[in-house]
Amino acid sequence: MTMSILEMKKTLKQLRLSGVLATLETRLLEAQTSNLSALDVLSDLLQDELDRRHTRLLDKCLQRSGLPERASLAEFDWTYNPQIPKRTCFELNTLKFIAEGSNAILVGKAGTGKSHVAKAIAYSAVRSGLHVTYVEADEFLNNLAIAAAEPLRKKKLMKPLIDADLLVLDDLFLRRKIATESADELQAILHRRYSLRRSCIITTNRIIDDWSKCLGDAALTTAILDRLLHRSIPVEFRGRSYRLKEASTRLVNAEESA
Repeated sequence: MTMSILEMKKTLKQLRLSGVLATLETRLLEAQTSNLSALDVLSDLLQDELDRRHTRLLDKCLQRSGLPERASLAEFDWTYNPQIPKRTCFELNTLKFIAEGSNAILVGKAGTGKSHVAKAIAYSAVRSGLHVTYVEADEFLNNLAIAAAEPLRKKKLMKPLIDADLLVLDDLFLRRKIATESADELQAILHRRYSLRRSCIITTNRIIDDWSKCLGDAALTTAILDRLLHRSIPVEFRGRSYRLKEASTRLVNAEESA
């Protein structure tokens, strides 16, 4: 028995084929106007369903990752700071370093693009089906230290940081010095991930030689760097601030339109 369009839609809802449901009428109209075969129409509808499911899965993984945006290296202005190692950044974007269990440490002045590059690489990892966790480092470590008195809450916070294929610790040491408890948590996270050969991207405006000042403990700093630098790719970001450039551009535009 031939189904009506309404009956087809009801059945598609029951089967949870939202991709087919969304494009059914369009595909049928296309078949009529272009004289497509039944096989062509079915093929297009199945592809619509696959595309919809892929998009929904990507959205879910992106939300789980904590990434605040869908950044890409293509939209980065490489001409503004030609000193930035573009080739190294694109090499990291191939995600080979994750397969190798290596880390990337992006060091440089504020506003030079470290966070954007880290987010772009992380988004590429999400799109590749990898489990990614992104956190703003100092704030998260502080929350983790506060949760130390609540074992269940601490375990819940720690789990995505340990389980992720790629962990992004953005703006580490944004403050001049982090609390002792936060430093201990950082060491625990990096030690565990090192043991599991799981990769990290760390962005910071503090050069490696200054980390002991931020951590407040030379022995702890040595323990952290020993594991972090064993398999690592250092990337130095030099040049002018993109944020200052954007602010200057807005000011000029505002003056011209006044």
